[in-house]
Amino acid sequence: MPDFSITLARFTEAHICDVTALYNDPAVTRQVLQMPFQSSEVWRKRLGAEDERQLKLVALHQGEVIGHLGMEQFSRVRRAHCASLGMGVAVAWHGKGVGSMLLAAALDVADNWMNLRRVELIVYADNEAAIGLYRKFGFETEGLMRDYAVRDGRWVDTLAMARLR
Repeated sequence: MPDFSITLARFTEAHICDVTALYNDPAVTRQVLQMPFQSSEVWRKRLGAEDERQLKLVALHQGEVIGHLGMEQFSRVRRAHCASLGMGVAVAWHGKGVGSMLLAAALDVADNWMNLRRVELIVYADNEAAIGLYRKFGFETEGLMRDYAVRDGRWVDTLAMARLR
């Protein structure tokens, strides 16, 4: 059950340092496709200009960022019914409903405000907790991508997952 002292907010300039710290945690970096030791400037650029095709959320506990989710609708006309998403949650908050809160909010926007048919993501094939979360929200595995990325000096597989509405 989620901790109700957790709130969701739009990712803003005020959150850049915390989001940078979140993704620079080696345990988090290991489960996402971000490079380690990124600067705040990288996240400032990602925050970028306002674009209604993008949803950028943070989960906050007592003002501190404990999770982040980004979802972007594809701009190509023939893929405009689709979006991709990525997220990260602070290790101390794994299994406490933060990912569920972020994902539920993103899918509500996808379904009820962006009228998306398809939301897709890439997840490491050995990240059982994340895969379980995504399945709970209706995502299905569409394929195994072998040697997709380098992690800890080794090639690792990922799963392509999607949820169709």
